[in-house]
Formats: sequence, structure tokens, C-alpha cells
Amino acid sequence: MDAFQTIETEEDLLTCLHIKFYHPQQCSKGFYVSLPLGSRERHSADDPLRLGRDAQACTYTLKDARVSRKQLGIHAYYTAQNPDMLFSIQNLSQRAKLTVNGSALGYLERTDLPDKALIRFGEYEMLIIREPGEAKASFEVEFEVLKVPPSRETCTCELSGTPVMDTESHMINHISAEFSALGPLETDESLGGHF
Repeated sequence: MDAFQTIETEEDLLTCLHIKFYHPQQCSKGFYVSLPLGSRERHSADDPLRLGRDAQACTYTLKDARVSRKQLGIHAYYTAQNPDMLFSIQNLSQRAKLTVNGSALGYLERTDLPDKALIRFGEYEMLIIREPGEAKASFEVEFEVLKVPPSRETCTCELSGTPVMDTESHMINHISAEFSALGPLETDESLGGHF
């Protein structure tokens, strides 16, 4: 095999991670000013992609003091059973919980990213969609900002801790109390009288 055949060319279809952000205050804050929105960025597959607020430690930054210096890392990998480039995500924050499709990751914990994943940290939601490609040594990332939370579109809203009033049982208890005030209304057929 000659060297020309082993070098990746521009014609190779690259795997692309579509990363879509949402934050409830994104319209009034400049959280995403450092992200290359709407364009694809090429990355070497052997370098982890890091996201946080520290521009020296991270590949991409969010301009938000509540985001950790290093928030998360995305790592490309291959398996013997699958020719596709796959990805894992790692929580790099010591103070913030990171969830992947509802499963929490502690500091330095890592999990595989499915083809479509909802990531949450702080008030941020990220929808990551993997578009497979053929190239082996690099991949692309494309950032986008969503107008609505991806959890609403993907029906993966987390349940709140706020109790919901069960109106049916409330009505039954209310009706039972009214009948109790009337006294017993039972009859015993064997005695032929009312109690």
C-alpha cells in the first residue's frame, strides 16, 4: 500500500458531532460568543475535545462564571466490533453534576455517548447527535443554539420534586366526610332494621 492511500483526504466523509446548546438566559447573556456557531470545525481524533470556561485548558469555552474551568471532555474511540468512530463523555468538574440521558456522572466518571444524547450541567442542556463518517483520524464538530430546551423536543423532561395534588382522591375524601356527617346508612337485611 503506498502512502497516498493511507493519508486521509478532504474527500473522506468525516464523522460529525452536532452539538446544540440551550440555556434559559441565553438571550440576555453572551454565553456562546467563543463558539464557532454555524460552521464545522475539524479535530484530531486522538485529542479529547474539552468544554469549560478556561480558554487555555479547553478546546471550546462558555463565557459563564458558573461553568467549571473544565466542565466536560469528549473522547473519540474505536472498538474491534464496530468500524464507526464512537465517543465517550467524561465529567471534568469537581463541583457540578453532569447527566447523560438522565444518568448522573460524578467527577472523572465517563460513559459512552449514544448516537443522540441529552447532556445537562447547571442550567445548560446540550443535545449531541453523532453523524457517522468514514475518516479514521479526525472528526468535525458543529455548534448550534436552540430556541427551546432540547428536553422538551425529545420528551426527556426531568420530573420536578414538586408534589402534584391528586384531585380525584381529594374529592373522594371530601364526599366521604359529608356522608359520615349524616350518620350510618347501612341496613342489615337479616335484622330488617336500619342502623
